[in-house]
Amino acid sequence: MDSSIINTPRYAVKTLEKALRLYTPSLAEKPLAEFLADKCDDFGFEDVRIDDVGNLIATKGSGYPRIMLCGHMDTVPGKIKVRSENGFIYGRGASDAKAPLIAMLLATSSVQPENNGTITFAAVVDEEGNATGIKSLVKQKPAIDYAVFGEPSGIKNITIAYKGRIAINLRVNVGDSAHASAPWLAKNAIEESYIFTAALKKSLEENQEGLAKSMMLTSSLTEIKGGTSHNVTPLECDAIMDIRIPVNMNCKMVGERIATTVQDIAKKQGVNAFYSVIDETEPFEAPHNSPLVRALTLGIMDVEKARPQLIRKTGTGDMNIIGNSLNIPVVTYGPGDPHASHTIDERVSTDEFLRSVEVFKRMLSHLKRLHEFKSSPAKS
Repeated sequence: MDSSIINTPRYAVKTLEKALRLYTPSLAEKPLAEFLADKCDDFGFEDVRIDDVGNLIATKGSGYPRIMLCGHMDTVPGKIKVRSENGFIYGRGASDAKAPLIAMLLATSSVQPENNGTITFAAVVDEEGNATGIKSLVKQKPAIDYAVFGEPSGIKNITIAYKGRIAINLRVNVGDSAHASAPWLAKNAIEESYIFTAALKKSLEENQEGLAKSMMLTSSLTEIKGGTSHNVTPLECDAIMDIRIPVNMNCKMVGERIATTVQDIAKKQGVNAFYSVIDETEPFEAPHNSPLVRALTLGIMDVEKARPQLIRKTGTGDMNIIGNSLNIPVVTYGPGDPHASHTIDERVSTDEFLRSVEVFKRMLSHLKRLHEFKSSPAKS
């Protein structure tokens, strides 16, 4: 396809609107994968394929640096009428995260591959669910030196770090139950679970006064289930806790604190308790002086005429998985307001979306130069 057409604002907006009209909740992304595959064919990508779990993967160019631009195709459920009004594009996924995804596609499509190394464009499934797409992609061991994930950071922010996560299921069994009219005859598993979860929260979160929220270890009780009848004290109770881990800690050290606390409270209360790990993701932070962070910083400065802010987020994202698995610099970036994500009026600024395409193009150009400078014999 003629690059002069790809580079027009009208074409960019229409492409995003078409992507938004495809309703793609988690694990129903096939229509968008096929739409993107057709676009990649038109744009001259090589090796365009949809893998076993439904990810779309396409490459362009050759040589170094090898960079992956990756976004997710799925959205949370709920349809929103696609429209352009008052400088915004509305639709489910407009912010999270089809605008970043399409911006990366258009940027990659318009660059000259022989001047920018090997670019892999990946659109993954199930980010809003169980991260099936990125976990499968990592198992394929892609040959890449850098990666950028498309999420709404705001055009002047680069997300360099995400917290890690441990989710546990804590099961408390008190050994017996009683009629609710005689509660003194047995311990109450739900009430005992509260003692455990409160003690865990206190143990994990103590001595953190003055820390930024992005550097705090946090614990949240997110689900609780126990009891069999309205007039019987519960014998057993399951509680799910979501624990977020800052970049100066790791899952092992937090896991040891969980194990010690559960053991101590079980002994003190005289009840049986054990926990299982539902999910475990290590925290991740990209090196601030890496060619990737520097290239994206320069790209933003070229377009926005201002130095971007490097931010640590309190959530956990796909960049944790690929950054830790492949041990490469990874950042998250894209147009959109994170607070607009998942809302009933989800939208993205049209102007910001268009400027982000230019940022990605500039970043690719800067990365080629900075990677070669870092790799030159004089710098070794």
